This record gives sequence, C-alpha cells and structure tokens, in this order.
Amino acid sequence: MQVTYIGGSTALLEVDGLRLLTDPTFDPPGTLYTTPVYTLRKTAGPAVSVAALGHVDVVLLSHDHHFDNLDHAGHAMLSGAAKVITTSAGAARLGGAAVGLAPWETIDIATPLQRRVRVTGTPARHGPVDGDRGPVTGFVLTVHEQPESGIYISGDTVWYEGVAEIAQRFSIKVAVLFMGAARVPEVGPHHLTFTAEEGIVAARTFSQAAIVPLHFEGWAHFSEGRADIEAAFVKANLANRLHLLTPGVRVTFEPWSG
Repeated sequence: MQVTYIGGSTALLEVDGLRLLTDPTFDPPGTLYTTPVYTLRKTAGPAVSVAALGHVDVVLLSHDHHFDNLDHAGHAMLSGAAKVITTSAGAARLGGAAVGLAPWETIDIATPLQRRVRVTGTPARHGPVDGDRGPVTGFVLTVHEQPESGIYISGDTVWYEGVAEIAQRFSIKVAVLFMGAARVPEVGPHHLTFTAEEGIVAARTFSQAAIVPLHFEGWAHFSEGRADIEAAFVKANLANRLHLLTPGVRVTFEPWSG
C-alpha cells in the first residue's frame, strides 16, 4: 500500500492499483466557511491539486457535513469518483455514486489486479457523548487473502469504547488517525478529534500498527499540531511507531506482508 498525504484530512491510498481518497479538501488557503454558529478558516492548501491527482476509484468520506472534511473543491470532485463510501445519512444527501455504511457493514471492491478489498464501516463519535455533531464513520480496509489484518482510517472521532472494539475484531497494521484535537469554541470546549494522548492510547491498543496522523494541520481550529504529536510519542517511548508524513510524498507500508 502506498499513501500520499495531500493535506488536512486528505490522503491518497493505493492498493494494487485501486486509488482510494480520504475526506477530500482541495480549496486554497485563506478560505472561510461561515455557518450560523461558527466560522472555519483554512490555513494551508493541498500539496496535490485535483487536476494533478488524476482518477480516484473510491472516496472514503467520514462525513459530508463539515467543511474541513469536505470543502467546496472536494465536493465538486466527488462526481468524478467511481464510488463514494460514507455514512448512511451522508449517502442520502449526496446521492449519485454514494453508498452508506453503518458500523460493521461491509462492501467489497475489486482492484485492477483482481484482488478484492473489503471496506468495513467502523464506529466513530465526533466529540463528547452529549454533543451531537452528526453521524460520522471510520473505515477498516482488508484484503480477501488476510481478512483479519486491516488498515484503520479513523475519520473524525475521539477515543471511546466504539473505537476500542475495532481492536477486538481486527489486527490493525496501519492506523490512520485524525488527530489535532480540533476545538470549535462556539460549540463547546471539548476536543472533537483525537488528542495526542488519545493517539498514544490508540497506539497501545493497536499494538502492531504503524501510526499515521492526518487532520492535524491546515485549519485554524486545531489545538494540537505536528510538534505536540511528536513530543507525546517520544515521551511515551513510541516514536518508532509514529509516521508523520510529508505533504505530497508517497510512502509505502506493508500491512499484508508475510
């Protein structure tokens, strides 16, 4: 598997020629997103443009209703993807090629090399238990030959028992965690995505996994950044498991080796 970090919540995953894109955000830096309650501000643009990205087979969209996971340019490029996998509510809103997955529901997709990748929806909670931010989902990717070994893509979630259950069902070899401890004061003081410390909990729970942070930079509402994540993993003696990617650089992982 190859991963290219594009920026924010967006990364390209390539498995046997199958091209999967996480939460598409391609607007330029400085873009403001004003809602009746709050305004989000984008501070960095993508390392790869939509034009340079090329064909996308599958968009793995954790949710469609927040601009830092699906911005204007990201929404526009959905129509060019063969399939969009998201929440059931999101699929109903998006229509077209969008398919909704409830937690533990699956969909199989053939790669160009005739391998089958299974996408499993996973539980996610976008903040405190009493704060409704709308439905979100994560994903586990597995292949037919090794259905027990997977790649976990958290989407926007905090650590809670639903995420812990993933480790009981799968042997996660790569955990792509949406971090940054996002905070939007207008909706409350709580963090809405993984903190660095929750990333440590995830690393210890997914004890065989390479930890790949996403969604910790490029927007003004992140309360923790690259340095905070790295410092937490160094302090926990887990720096060897941490893979902080460089935007635009393609990196290889081997979740199904052996």
